[in-house]
Amino acid sequence: MKLDYLFRAAAIVCVLIAGSCSVTDDGNLMSEDGAKNHPIAVEPSFRELKVQFQGGADGMNSEDTAKFDAFLADYRVHGNGSLGISVPGGAASRAAITFFGERAALTGISRDRILVSTHDVAGGDMRVAVNYIAYTAHTQACGDWLENESFTMDNRTPKNFGCSIQQNIAAMVADPRDLLGPGAMGPVDTARRAGVMDHYEKGEVTQAVKHTSDMGSEQSAGASNVGQ
Repeated sequence: MKLDYLFRAAAIVCVLIAGSCSVTDDGNLMSEDGAKNHPIAVEPSFRELKVQFQGGADGMNSEDTAKFDAFLADYRVHGNGSLGISVPGGAASRAAITFFGERAALTGISRDRILVSTHDVAGGDMRVAVNYIAYTAHTQACGDWLENESFTMDNRTPKNFGCSIQQNIAAMVADPRDLLGPGAMGPVDTARRAGVMDHYEKGEVTQAVKHTSDMGSEQSAGASNVGQ
């Protein structure tokens, strides 16, 4: 019996020691929250493209055209604020402004977000500069393997804990501004809202009517039988 009591006492001491290591926070311990250990920083990033305006209906060569269109596509996804288009000052400036401004507008960019201007030519550089501000998300690099995680007596969270997850979130987020807070709500479909409320008040099905041709390929749940 004495030996049994001895084993019990030893087990209790081990539990107390382990618990004291995991609970005590002297300011140097890593948190069990990976987002706290490796916070994601969201910062503005200036993006610029320079292309040559050749005049005429085409305006640019095929290589610059591809670069310009890709730049505009990236702006529509990641751009924040206005799209700046600055052309070299001179006799061809008006034609250049018209060409690039109209080409940008035709891709769906609102005209009130396209800012055009001219700049002085420096060093014979006659290229047109297109730019905008985007936001990028990043966190510190992972890879601190100094600790032997297979043997530890202080029961501390390893320094790399949560780092890979934070790196993946920063790399995958479509709009880094979403990490700063919720975005603005889109326009309200008042007609649809009124229709739903009308059906609801009458005890009728509020969901939209599904076309027969779409039912075979849809991924949503089946139609409700409520009110039928």
